[in-house]
Amino acid sequence: MIVCGVELTGSDAVVCLLNMDRGQFNLPECKVRKLSLPKNHSREDLQRFQAAFAELMAEYGVSSVAIKERMPKGKFAGGAISFKLEAAIQLISNGELTVTLLPPALIKSTLAANPLPIGFADTGLKAFQETAFIAAYVGQLQSARV
Repeated sequence: MIVCGVELTGSDAVVCLLNMDRGQFNLPECKVRKLSLPKNHSREDLQRFQAAFAELMAEYGVSSVAIKERMPKGKFAGGAISFKLEAAIQLISNGELTVTLLPPALIKSTLAANPLPIGFADTGLKAFQETAFIAAYVGQLQSARV
């Protein structure tokens, strides 16, 4: 099963694909590392973002999306645009795609119980993809429990 981990930062959705097959994890090659929304975006730009994200998920056979949840207020609050991106992803009308929000506390407790099997530096991913990779890993473990 392929899970797409997503970190929403500013007007970008950073993505990382993670596949688990018979208990073994692997990172499928993905031509896209992040999808962006223009700063002064219109309704059409948001629809293009949603369509591009849905197309990417269909192209790679992704069945589940795990988004690192941002706080609505406080020191680590997410910006307004990132909440729009989250809504656009959640509202993709593909019946085969499951979208899950992962609260930071759940990510932390899951990593404490199930440490990453490989150091991030050994994955070959770009540094800015680390949070998306962790979200994909936790999302994969959460999907396995269901």
